[in-house]
Amino acid sequence: MPGRAEAALLVLPVLALLLLAAHFVHAGLWPVAAACVAAVALIGVGKPWAARVLQALLACGAIEWVLTAATIAQLRIAHQQPYLRMLLILGSVAAFTVLAALAFQRPALTRRFGLGTGRDEQPPPAAG
Repeated sequence: MPGRAEAALLVLPVLALLLLAAHFVHAGLWPVAAACVAAVALIGVGKPWAARVLQALLACGAIEWVLTAATIAQLRIAHQQPYLRMLLILGSVAAFTVLAALAFQRPALTRRFGLGTGRDEQPPPAAG
């Protein structure tokens, strides 16, 4: 059973992945949305590779939010519509997604996923 700090930190990537899923559903990208929902299951794996996959997905998600914000801003500017509020909202969502990825660097989650214990590190290349 996760502790309070661990549970609170695990909420961040879950919410970020569900927000991404909703974004992809809205865009009509159902397979990508399903992959985001399925990725939530990796929270329960507790292995270093699972944390790294989640971090990579969340990093890609943050990039998606920034690209989406830029695309919408360009359209709104071209149509002489306001865009600042949209940029602030999607920028906040992108920042939240980055924070969700960084949550795996907190001690509670590094312990849970075995990060930084050598389990997630590759052996050095053999001298040739």
